[in-house]
Amino acid sequence: QVQLVESGGGLVQAGGSLRLSCAASGSIFSVAAMGWWRQTPGKQRELVATFTTSGTTTYADSLKGRFTISRDNAKNTVYLQTDTLKPEDTAVYYCRLYQTSGIYWGQGTQVTVSS
Repeated sequence: QVQLVESGGGLVQAGGSLRLSCAASGSIFSVAAMGWWRQTPGKQRELVATFTTSGTTTYADSLKGRFTISRDNAKNTVYLQTDTLKPEDTAVYYCRLYQTSGIYWGQGTQVTVSS
């Protein structure tokens, strides 16, 4: 099994920044893809940014330039630096890990951007 624990969410004013963290533990394979998704009420969960199994990164087009994903492989942790936040970035941000044993999700961390 895999456990994902997110942290770093909170309330921030528009234009501000937050750094989200996701720590993975358990049976993590050497080839795994970790990334971030987000969801607002009534909408489907959408991709924010992710590492692929080949180590490259993929971003939602609308978020390029404001959000940056990074990782620390030694700690099995992935980060999401969110800059110049906008009220429309308000959502629950979820960490996701994909490997051949399945897809795993964290419990989510709330990001609220006030105008």
